[in-house]
Amino acid sequence: MAVNPQEMLDRYVQAECDVLAGKDVTFGGRRMVMADLPQIIKGRQEWEQRVAAASRGGPGYAVAVFE
Repeated sequence: MAVNPQEMLDRYVQAECDVLAGKDVTFGGRRMVMADLPQIIKGRQEWEQRVAAASRGGPGYAVAVFE
């Protein structure tokens, strides 16, 4: 089953907003609270990169060719 990068980004953004609002969030089967905010932010940033790469039509990294 392929993961939709935009859907994952939306989930991370929602989790970040909920945690900032003081709510407990269950994400990936794990309860997350304010102390987990740095981890949520890191995940959001990773998915932002994936969404950007998908919109460019590439994997999001450069490939070097050595001859």
